[in-house]
Amino acid sequence: MKWKGRQGSSNVEDKRGMTGKSMAGIGGGVGLVIVLIVTLLGGNPSELLGSMDSTESNNGSSYVETDEEKELAQFVSVVLAETEQVWTEEFRKNGLEYKDPTLVLYSGSVESACGMAASSVGPFYCPGDMKLYIDLSFYQELKQEFQAPGDFAMAYVIAHEVGHHVQTLLGTTEKEMPDRSKVSETEYNRYSVRLELQADYLAGVWAHHVQGENLLEEGDLEEALNAASGVGDDRIQKKAQGYVVPDSFTHGTSEQRKRWFNKGFKSGDMNEGNTFKANNL
Repeated sequence: MKWKGRQGSSNVEDKRGMTGKSMAGIGGGVGLVIVLIVTLLGGNPSELLGSMDSTESNNGSSYVETDEEKELAQFVSVVLAETEQVWTEEFRKNGLEYKDPTLVLYSGSVESACGMAASSVGPFYCPGDMKLYIDLSFYQELKQEFQAPGDFAMAYVIAHEVGHHVQTLLGTTEKEMPDRSKVSETEYNRYSVRLELQADYLAGVWAHHVQGENLLEEGDLEEALNAASGVGDDRIQKKAQGYVVPDSFTHGTSEQRKRWFNKGFKSGDMNEGNTFKANNL
């Protein structure tokens, strides 16, 4: 992606090196909220529970930014600025007003309106404060664990989380997601998959408009598609446990994630990605 020399976003909070408050027991109200959020976003709550103690102790050490992290922080700021520009215009064309989200950079753990989260949950969006949270070490995880290198792979991740912000502003999440207490876990997971695939579609819509600005370089689309495939539920479960459990999918398969991102990229229309009414995901 042609990003160097472009203006970054002013909506970035750098909390790297800051120590988050103790959860005071994961079973409490705040802990329960973040466990629910982690589950919805496809994370593993047990992994969060197991990592909190070590995260809190590690987070107390001083943080020193590497040259790579400095450049990556600049990059994600530029990507965020590009999402602001695209979605402000798309909302305007639909007679709506776009409200910019805030991107929070953190290291180790962070406290959001959704509760305390460790970096092990990966990048996430919290509708309670309309902020995106990301530990930049996830870029290394993308390259090494998910075999998804390249700057546009990381841009896809940011665009996907911004897609959740778009859903929040449009009221999609509130309107389409059922009351968790009134449906089975399997049924709730099916809705979660549709929510996540729509966020992938919206990320593709953003990429379509970035391409229209002549900012994409050769191989960028492939990097994004590779990242979408790399974080598919089937691929992650197969690698982690050797088999897949479709009823536990919360984000969609590798093929689905690639396909919906590509649909958004080809369409460029924010109104054409209604995964909740799609007969074939």
